[in-house]
Amino acid sequence: MAKNKLKKFAELKSFSHVIQPSIEELNTQFRFKGKWNKDLFKNDGPIVLELGCGKGEYSVALAQEYPEKNFIGVDIKGARLWSGAKEAKEKDIENVAFLRTRIDLICRCFEENEVDEIWITFPDPQIKRKRARKRLTHPKFLRMYDIILKSNSKIHLKTDSQFLHGFTLGIICAENHHLDDATSDLYNSLVKRKHLNIKTFYESIFLKKGMPITYLRFSLNYKD
Repeated sequence: MAKNKLKKFAELKSFSHVIQPSIEELNTQFRFKGKWNKDLFKNDGPIVLELGCGKGEYSVALAQEYPEKNFIGVDIKGARLWSGAKEAKEKDIENVAFLRTRIDLICRCFEENEVDEIWITFPDPQIKRKRARKRLTHPKFLRMYDIILKSNSKIHLKTDSQFLHGFTLGIICAENHHLDDATSDLYNSLVKRKHLNIKTFYESIFLKKGMPITYLRFSLNYKD
């Protein structure tokens, strides 16, 4: 297992579409901040982030479905990122990249108003109260996203956790954010939503166990 991980880490370094900044880089002037389209994607397409992307299969699938957009999967686990990065390279998908960093450092990676959309797919719900601030939809994180997002940009949350779904709904209501869509059972909903049929590895496992998948789409009002 250790050798396999080392092999993956070595291969990640060879991928031009995988960016792995050091803390020192992020503490100074990260070379892609404000320049993702110009220096990496070489186009002016909208930038869409998948935060906590895991194996990256959702980012890859979205990139294939929306070639006019640029997708960046963000995760700190290099061995997980390798799967999506490898697939993107083998399939020659040019509008997807991966950023290996912590989510709480996201404002050091992107300029203000540089990002057009955010996806959060099956994050750790961090159920214990003492870990509440680690939930990716906690106001601490939402205010970070607000800095890098353009006005009225959408945030999507897809999760099997009814707890995180409810927590996030509560935050949206308490802070008067704009809720566009919500369902506590995505695949048994009467409303058919495009692109939500993409399933991650873990999502498929949850569905086999009969666990409903929840979905939220909202925008932040901090700039209002």
